[in-house]
Amino acid sequence: MISQKMLDAVNAQITKEFYSAYLYLSMASYFESETLPGCAHWMRIQAQEESCHGLIFFNYVCDQDGHVTLGPIPPPPAQFESALDAFRKVASHEREVTASIYDLVDIALVERDHATHAMLQWFVSEQVEEESSAKTIIGKLERIKGTSDALLLLDNNLGTRVFAMPSPLVKAP
Repeated sequence: MISQKMLDAVNAQITKEFYSAYLYLSMASYFESETLPGCAHWMRIQAQEESCHGLIFFNYVCDQDGHVTLGPIPPPPAQFESALDAFRKVASHEREVTASIYDLVDIALVERDHATHAMLQWFVSEQVEEESSAKTIIGKLERIKGTSDALLLLDNNLGTRVFAMPSPLVKAP
């Protein structure tokens, strides 16, 4: 059974994950207005992933006989200076999410909550991927700064991203 302290922290994380989805949808809207449909598509996929992350935590709380308490989601920023600015904000946000996941791991360790600790290891690995992906895109945007042809090529590339259901949500038949 999950402790109240762990439950409160996981419930707060659920809200953070759904805020992340809102943030990436806001960024998708920005990229649509900038006529960068590939970047917008990438952000929509990212929003789907973040919603799934929230559902993974939601399902876990339910599986632990806890009660999910959804918190208010503040509005995300709607304007960005450039594609580079938006992706830098992605990287910064993902570092914040990583820190939040690490805080959950710390609570699980102190509470000797082995089940929650085991569940969180998927998120620890996921955050490595999230931060690396943002860093790679930022590196490309920094190299092509001011070159519209290269930005359009990168936009086309980002538009090929395919959503994959996160493994914790895939149920075996």
